[in-house]
Amino acid sequence: MSTTRRLAAILAADVVGYSRLMEADEAGTLAALKARRREVLEPLVAKHQGRIFKVTGDGVLAEFASAGNAVQCAVDLQQGMATANSGDSEGRHIILRIGVNLATSWQRHSYQTAALPLGKSSAIDTSTGHSYNLRHRAR
Repeated sequence: MSTTRRLAAILAADVVGYSRLMEADEAGTLAALKARRREVLEPLVAKHQGRIFKVTGDGVLAEFASAGNAVQCAVDLQQGMATANSGDSEGRHIILRIGVNLATSWQRHSYQTAALPLGKSSAIDTSTGHSYNLRHRAR
């Protein structure tokens, strides 16, 4: 079984207030998330040469060969989600919390097995769209 290791930028995103949205309207929230994933997330990740390797109820992990592509995808994703939210009432907006982390990633066969953080990550603030550098220390 061969393992391929490489340096990668990992984009992690999850929905702010997911539990509140699900409590208010479970079926509507799930339908909206599926639509946003299909119409906003997947096309943008592909446009920026990324690959989605994990999807959870309200979260996603995507791998990019370039940190620049990952950060630009995060910015475009925030803008795309804001546009998609424009037709919904404020209490139904799907707002993402997004972070981008540089990591060593390894793969077995065609699926992702792990990604270990290297040192720094950036987060895109969901309310302002500003980017912040965050320090991570491996222990």
